Amino acid sequence: MHVLKVENIYKQYELGQVSTGTMAHDFNRWLHKIRGKEDPYHKITERNTRDEKGGSKFVWALDDISFDVHQGDVVGIIGRNGAGKSTLLKILSKVTSPTKGNIKIKGRIASLLEVGTGFHPDLSGRENIFLNGAILGMTKKEIHAKFDEIVAFSGVDKYIDTPVKRYSSGMYVRLAFSVAAHLEPEILIVDEVLAVGDAEFQRKCLGKMKEVSQQGRTVIFVSHNLVAVKSLCTKGIVMDQGKLVFSGSADEAVESYMNANASKVKPSTVFSSPDDAIGNEFIKIKSITVQPEKLFITDAIQLDFSFWNFTDELKFNVSFDVIDVFGEVVFGSGNEFSSINNVGSASCLIPSNLMNDGIYSIHVYVHTAGMRKLYDFMDIVSFEVFDKERNHAYYGKINGAVRPKLTWKEG
Repeated sequence: MHVLKVENIYKQYELGQVSTGTMAHDFNRWLHKIRGKEDPYHKITERNTRDEKGGSKFVWALDDISFDVHQGDVVGIIGRNGAGKSTLLKILSKVTSPTKGNIKIKGRIASLLEVGTGFHPDLSGRENIFLNGAILGMTKKEIHAKFDEIVAFSGVDKYIDTPVKRYSSGMYVRLAFSVAAHLEPEILIVDEVLAVGDAEFQRKCLGKMKEVSQQGRTVIFVSHNLVAVKSLCTKGIVMDQGKLVFSGSADEAVESYMNANASKVKPSTVFSSPDDAIGNEFIKIKSITVQPEKLFITDAIQLDFSFWNFTDELKFNVSFDVIDVFGEVVFGSGNEFSSINNVGSASCLIPSNLMNDGIYSIHVYVHTAGMRKLYDFMDIVSFEVFDKERNHAYYGKINGAVRPKLTWKEG
């Protein structure tokens, strides 16, 4: 039985706008509608991509998305940053509406999209539990029956009568997930927000979502943790640049995503001028490159960074994470840059015989020397490490993202 049917969903955004548009745009849209013509701004809308500079102010965050979800399904939605996953969940949760298309939902939806979703900051944890239950259509008696279980699972019983605006982000998400999972919605929607919690709580959440699905309810789960998607989900959806590119079993979806990543290895990002570069008014990429272009386990890996620095500070901090195909951070590093004539550059060397064979991406963070965030450059370059010497019959399969060359002695 279908509990959710998504039919040809589109979502358009206008770049640089705080609101949904202007009165002139709205009037123009209305004029075309009453004349039976297509929205004029749909024609000039480009695909949503972070690493290309387009000529239009309009982008499709979602582009013709259609799928069905049955009762009891656990659906994992995966894709690169900016693929449209969170936008899709916001539409399913009725936080925003689609530009075009239809959604048919059967049953109550509880969603956890970001820290603080559905909570009033001035109300206590106790009051927010009852507020969320009432929003879901539950009676006060039903909420009372679940109250102790919600508080016990969240682990914030000591602070349950404290206004949630005084909670840490971890406490916030603990209580928010507990409320969403225990108030018996027919559909539970969870975004990557669980990454805010500690490892122990993440395990509890994954266990609870599995329990919810076994009770015949439906879970829709967005995560970069492909291991969690494979272990928890029965079905998988892969998104890329606002499009649904694969739908099938969770295992097939993860394999499809990994194969797609293999074809998108991008060892360098170079811009000739700040006008074309990725960034903002404070910092822009000049170049980030990985060398050598063809990498083997026995090679040292050189990362070269250069930025246009438009801040008032001579020095700024650059750090990066190396991320594997499962979305897990393998390791990170950082250093202070000095800019001369608004340009700062440096190199970092990853030792040879460290990285296992596989595909990795680089996520770069830039801060001022005072640690004020300037910009995050996500998945800005990627590289693949090959093993030309592995002898499976002798060594066997070596798992993990790193495989340092260690000294062994017999006896």
